[in-house]
Amino acid sequence: MKKHFIKISLLFTIIFSICLCRTVFADSTEFDEKRVLFISSYSYAWDTVQIQIEGIKEGIGEDIVLDYEFMDTKRFPDEESLSVFYEGLKYRLERLEPYDAIIIGDDAALNFAMQYRDELFEGIPIIFEGINNEEYAIEVSKDPLITGVLEKLSFEKNINFALTLYPDATQVISILDNSVTGIAERKSFYKNAEAFPNLTFTEINTSELTTEELIKAFSSIEKNSILIYIVMTEDASGQKYTSRQSIHLVSQYSSVPALRMVSGGIGDGLLGGNIVSMELSGKIAAEIATEIVNGKNPADYDIIINSPNVYCVDENVMRKYNLNLSLIPKDAVIINHRPSFFVRNKEVLIPGIIILILLVTIIFLLFRKNRQQRALTGYLEENAHELEKSSLQDFLTKIPNRTKLYDDLTELIIRNSVCSIFIFDIDGFKQINDTYGHSVGDDVLKEVGRRLNSIADSNFTPYRLAGDEFICILRNNFEDQIESYAHKCMDLFEPEFKLGKINIPIKISLGISVYPDDASDMANLLDYADQAMYTVKKNGKNSYQRYCNIK
Repeated sequence: MKKHFIKISLLFTIIFSICLCRTVFADSTEFDEKRVLFISSYSYAWDTVQIQIEGIKEGIGEDIVLDYEFMDTKRFPDEESLSVFYEGLKYRLERLEPYDAIIIGDDAALNFAMQYRDELFEGIPIIFEGINNEEYAIEVSKDPLITGVLEKLSFEKNINFALTLYPDATQVISILDNSVTGIAERKSFYKNAEAFPNLTFTEINTSELTTEELIKAFSSIEKNSILIYIVMTEDASGQKYTSRQSIHLVSQYSSVPALRMVSGGIGDGLLGGNIVSMELSGKIAAEIATEIVNGKNPADYDIIINSPNVYCVDENVMRKYNLNLSLIPKDAVIINHRPSFFVRNKEVLIPGIIILILLVTIIFLLFRKNRQQRALTGYLEENAHELEKSSLQDFLTKIPNRTKLYDDLTELIIRNSVCSIFIFDIDGFKQINDTYGHSVGDDVLKEVGRRLNSIADSNFTPYRLAGDEFICILRNNFEDQIESYAHKCMDLFEPEFKLGKINIPIKISLGISVYPDDASDMANLLDYADQAMYTVKKNGKNSYQRYCNIK
């Protein structure tokens, strides 16, 4: 009995010891987490910082804790602000466990890290990204604990790209200020003058011009100029600019498109060009930091990792300045790309055409096989007539549908009969569906069909194309008739739509093209009307526009 008790006691002791070891091990691993700090030169509101952070999040290891600090030097570049940031960061670092690595974003943060390296970051690996001052980056990278990614803007590639758009250009103008970034890029900009002896290199220094002088400078830029937007955080009036504000000012007043060499601002009014991918820069830096905190020696990396550059172009800006879209580099990332009418609708058109061909083939074979059987032929003809009638009418609005539109338009073009195409859709229709539900959205479409039918006549026929998109054919091209029916269409939507207990204001954007004045084939005729409609949307909606006036 005593031996049995001893065995049981020994067994419980072993089990308790194993559990205790597991608990201690679990506690030790719980607090053995890796930590990385990202220090940005700017604030989170600065557009390129948000892009950098997206890249860092993508590249950082899942088991690594990532913290952020923002110096905000764009708005507060003075020494007092730097001192406040230093004191705050020092306070926080003294109360935290040391970080395993530091990621540095842009030049001001790198200068800060080097200034306080021994005091705040001694022995901690530093990985920089977005650095403009190449000479300084190469110098600090001689330290075996420092490496990173250059932000090497390619002035040469961007100027060559601009020369494909403006082969007669005689000067290159850079927009920059006296910030850390502006000073670094000013040197790089003028270094390229020797490579382009036929171009004059000059600048608009926003730190030395008042707001009114800046507007005048942008407005007076000559057409034969290549404009490169680099950085604009201030002017001589004391005005501080966010990235979005400065980009808006440049794109609003400049008579030529502004190239951009980083991703921020493309899609907001700048043309783009050969850009540094801030997202990819952040991702590469985070991947290096992850490898280092997981045991890789920082000295194993090259001194400088090449800047990740790609072409990125805003198609809307190309269209705004009437630039040839075929000149966009083949491997470019295209922002605001607008496919043609048929490309947008090919998922519907292709199956429809196939079905139509199959139906025609079946009807033809049945007719040939059974033409001697008059009774059966009559039956088939009667049913075919009903099928055709239902297939040519939109089931919801009870007006002619897409198939009928193509049939009528094809017949007019074959006969070489002049006509005008009116294409429109409902402004904010998605919001109506989201707010009131799809059943109310369907009621709106039905009411649109009813109102269009009220002005339909032998010269003017409405059709439903798809969704909230409608097309009307006016069977002449008289200027007074076009204007008259355009006003009739707009006037249809002046009274609010009363749907049960709901009153909804409905407005439309209307585009017009004319056959054969604007186009001699159906595809281009529809596409040009579509372009005119998008011009209305771009300019505030609730109006109409003829294609001939935007060419």
